Amino acid sequence: MFEVGSLKRIIRSGYQTLGSGGETIAEHTFCCAVIGYSLAKMEKADENKVLKMCLFHDLLETRTGDLNLVNKQYNKAFEEKARKDQCQNLPFGKEMLKLLSEYEKRKTKEAILAKDADFLEEMCQQKEHYETGNSRALEWMEYTKKRLKTKIAKQIAEQIIKNKVKDWWWNLVVK
Repeated sequence: MFEVGSLKRIIRSGYQTLGSGGETIAEHTFCCAVIGYSLAKMEKADENKVLKMCLFHDLLETRTGDLNLVNKQYNKAFEEKARKDQCQNLPFGKEMLKLLSEYEKRKTKEAILAKDADFLEEMCQQKEHYETGNSRALEWMEYTKKRLKTKIAKQIAEQIIKNKVKDWWWNLVVK
């Protein structure tokens, strides 16, 4: 429980190159899980499995740190060891390892949806940064959008780009 709690203090490393912001891994994980659940419901996939994948996908970063795409070119994270060590004393450790292995392989509908949820959450953050003045965030959104696999995630990405971040709130206030 304490290890999971440390995710509230680990800032995602991609922000060093985006140039603004500082979302924690816990913040990212929460939003990713809600998005993943929503995608699973829309696609009639196993929402329980997608939800678990989204909740656990970055848990190993308590031990490895959050390595962005540049960091990964120069650093080797022992992700498999970190996962095994994290799961070894958990009563559901074998299930968790199996689930994370499925997520990493991205062969099942649920794993693909979970990864799309991860990318959509990133796009939401990028959109927020774009609307607050970071012009580079638009390039990041376009790059992230290209990484999406499912039709529904691509449609949602278009809506993220098209709509304003605060529209949901503003539309309620104006009513």
